[in-house]
Amino acid sequence: MRRRVLQATIAAVTVAVVLLGFPLAFLGAQYVRDNEIASLQTRASDLARQIDSRVQENQPLSDRVLEPYVERGGGIAVSVFVVTESGARFQAGPEVPDRTVTITETSATGARITMYAPWWDVFLLSAQIMGLVVAAALVAFAAGIGMAIWQANRLTAPLVYLAASAEQLGSGQVRPQLEPSGVEEIDLVAAELARSADRMAGRLAAERQFASDASHQLRTPLTALSMRLEEIMLASDDDAVREEARISLEQVERLVTVVDDLLTRSRRAQGGTTEAIRLVDVVHQQEEEWRPTFEAEGRRLVVDVSPATQVLATPGALAQVLATLIENSLRHGGGTTTVRSRPGASKAVVVEVADEGDGVPDDLAPRIFEREVTSGKGTGLGLALARDLASADGARLELAQRRPAVFALFLTGVPAAMAPDVVLPRGSIISPRSERVRRRRG
Repeated sequence: MRRRVLQATIAAVTVAVVLLGFPLAFLGAQYVRDNEIASLQTRASDLARQIDSRVQENQPLSDRVLEPYVERGGGIAVSVFVVTESGARFQAGPEVPDRTVTITETSATGARITMYAPWWDVFLLSAQIMGLVVAAALVAFAAGIGMAIWQANRLTAPLVYLAASAEQLGSGQVRPQLEPSGVEEIDLVAAELARSADRMAGRLAAERQFASDASHQLRTPLTALSMRLEEIMLASDDDAVREEARISLEQVERLVTVVDDLLTRSRRAQGGTTEAIRLVDVVHQQEEEWRPTFEAEGRRLVVDVSPATQVLATPGALAQVLATLIENSLRHGGGTTTVRSRPGASKAVVVEVADEGDGVPDDLAPRIFEREVTSGKGTGLGLALARDLASADGARLELAQRRPAVFALFLTGVPAAMAPDVVLPRGSIISPRSERVRRRRG
């Protein structure tokens, strides 16, 4: 930016000097030349009147009478020649140069006065004016460059400092010191950056609390559950039991992965792990894992998601949020649970998880996403963790309807220009399901 400010200011000064300086120099030189010629004309007219006066008074003429008009008033020295009506000739001044400016005047008594001014002397006066104008233009140009440098430093220095503060903010120093720059627009950006730093500080504090809760509430029981499921797979001879244990173990492994992601600071340092994914892949994975449990409870799990719907999200986090909502519907809801998607405002994609149960009690609904808030059938941590996971990817989880309960997950849709089929070669999208199958076969 500093270079652009310098270039713009110098270009403006150059244009001003060229458009104003050159015409001013030309007009100044022309004015001086015309003024000097007018001065010579006045000198010749005065000499003509002097000659007429002497002739009328019968006073003799001589070369000495002409000498005061050679350099009258300190002007240019001229050669003066006078030829009277009777033919008498008088002369004063230096020799006539080869190139002259000639002034001729005739008196009332018939005397002819001729003055020869050196052309170079007249040109020198004009050149002096042009030199003064050029010198003034150079001074103005230098002043403009100095002003450009000062203005560029005044604008770029706060921006560099602001960029350094933003870098501190991005590296985890969420309260950078921002000094006022005196430039209103830059100070507005700095103030907004300070407010963003405050919001990020609160968010980091919430994430640390969330990580602590997740570590305490999830890691230990998930590890024990994984070990128990592995024992069931090894000890049972029933293929159906082993298949159910395998599916359950994969779900637990996914939960462990989510907890590890939450506890890994490098994910935040790299700016997140969202990617363009097909929503139907994640939803069908959850359908496969939860359908046997719903059937065992005598209930149905219905999926209504368009295969063409694509969103920006972290696959593991999105799967965990959907699993939490489906499990919440299984525990607290009733009837058929439906997972459906629909377009939202501003190209968003809304995923709704609804059931046909009694809904959420009025006293519990305003605090449904708070930690340790539960109807008595759970720990009160699942929905809070799900909402934090959604927020980490820029999504939003809300209770859209109380009776019957409808939870809405607002995701960012993939713009047409970023559609995976456009920006990636066909076949480059790896769904969570296909990845899991490859790991199992390996």
